[in-house]
Amino acid sequence: MEVVLGRVEQLPALLAVSRSAVVRDWDSLTLDRALEWARYFQHLYDRFRARPQLREALERRLRRAQPYPLLGFPTLGRCPQLLGLALLENRALPPAACRRLLRSLLQPPGAGTGPEPRGLALLARRKAAACLLALPRCSPRRPSGPELQLEAEAQLLLSQLREEGQEVGEAAGQLRWLCGVLEQLPQPRAFEVVAAALALLKQGSGAEQAGDRDRDGSSLDGYRASAAEDGCTAGLLLSWLLGNQERFSAFCLCLPCSLLAFLAGHYSQLSRSYLDLLTGWGSRLFYDPLQGRWVKSCLDKAELSWEELREHFSCLCQGSTLLKEQTQAALKLLKTQDGDFKVCGLSVWTDLLMEV
Repeated sequence: MEVVLGRVEQLPALLAVSRSAVVRDWDSLTLDRALEWARYFQHLYDRFRARPQLREALERRLRRAQPYPLLGFPTLGRCPQLLGLALLENRALPPAACRRLLRSLLQPPGAGTGPEPRGLALLARRKAAACLLALPRCSPRRPSGPELQLEAEAQLLLSQLREEGQEVGEAAGQLRWLCGVLEQLPQPRAFEVVAAALALLKQGSGAEQAGDRDRDGSSLDGYRASAAEDGCTAGLLLSWLLGNQERFSAFCLCLPCSLLAFLAGHYSQLSRSYLDLLTGWGSRLFYDPLQGRWVKSCLDKAELSWEELREHFSCLCQGSTLLKEQTQAALKLLKTQDGDFKVCGLSVWTDLLMEV
């Protein structure tokens, strides 16, 4: 087993080399050896996927390898695709080796002895997605480039998260993978992608439900299964987002109020945390009689001003009927707990209720 673990430890190096200029010296024989190693790692995945203790041992050995902290046991099963994609995108690969690679991808070993492998389809889909993200966005009939790219990134994240669920089969493994991926993105971009993914899940489920009303009852089971899968995916995204208070605060500070209100209207778990966060920020405002307005207690602290807090609550009150009622009920309770004043300048909650 130690020999196997030692070989697995070489996987990060193989993937790193495939993206480097070293492949400039590769001939067809070297390429074949690299592909054989990739198939060997895939064989290990097939062999040990149903043996939890050995899987954990392989994962521990992979996590020791740097600079690829995201590699886990499922990576072994996708190794031929990952290697093939890296080599296809590497301009340093010589033409002869490139032609050999294409033939290998189109006619993998054993292609005629069983069902068609999903490797080529997966590779083509990811390559097409990479090309899509690189295209200029100049059509006047479509959203701007940054919006399209953000939506594409969110779609890719959801697709990969679902694939990871099929490979790993456990929420804890999916969450580890998700944390690793999102931590590689700059924080504002990670928040934007997660918010877009959560919004897409609700938009997609709404469209499917509307379509299912026009079809027979047999499609209802398919909708329910899809909704359950989307619920699990959303749960993982929310676990990452709400699992760290500092992270969630930064999320709410950097995203538009309208988007936060949309998400709060569709995810009760998020709406509760969002209201709690706004309550905390509002409770730290104090009334300055000289200025005649509410001001932050610490000017250098990343919190909301009175105007920003009012905008957040206003967007919540412009959402769904349920969200509006919950927001107003929360404000009335806070007003009562604060002394139930009816005069401006004594309670921030009184003033907010009068404003929104």
